[in-house]
Amino acid sequence: MLIHTTGFSKLFVLQPKVFSDSRGYFMEVFSEAKFRVETGLNISFVQDNESVSSKNVIRGLHFQCPPKGQAKLVRVSKGSVLDVVVDLRKNEPTYGQHFKQILSAENALQMFIPEGFAHGFLVLEEQTIFSYKCSNYYDPKCEQSLRWNDPTLNIQWDCQDPIVSERDQNAPFFPDIETPFF
Repeated sequence: MLIHTTGFSKLFVLQPKVFSDSRGYFMEVFSEAKFRVETGLNISFVQDNESVSSKNVIRGLHFQCPPKGQAKLVRVSKGSVLDVVVDLRKNEPTYGQHFKQILSAENALQMFIPEGFAHGFLVLEEQTIFSYKCSNYYDPKCEQSLRWNDPTLNIQWDCQDPIVSERDQNAPFFPDIETPFF
């Protein structure tokens, strides 16, 4: 597994080794020991989630606040997405900035998102399967959202007619949230 830095502290793009032949492929999706050695981070995952979405669906930008904050390892096993994160950690030089990466079944890339980021994605293909491991259990009392099309964030989703839930359409704007992350 190759681990690529992003210019954001503790945010990594992971590139597993894929072994392909006429039968198909094999890859080690994640190794906690290798990840710890390469990044210096000690992470354990306690919950796995999966969604199936249609093309042009935007999910997010979501995050969970302390004491139930979550780090995530996200990947696509079918189709592709434009994955987007926004740094909500006040003491980081990248606070308020976003990072984007295409994740697909074809490129097998994954993104490790540390606690303190809002996360969302745009689905680029029909019936895309998106999976994520979480370092903490979901708690609806700690869940918050950030407006996906906030003009201060200026995220270029490059989608003419996005399909967005009512909840995500009405999420607060970045200047209106009180971030609990430092």
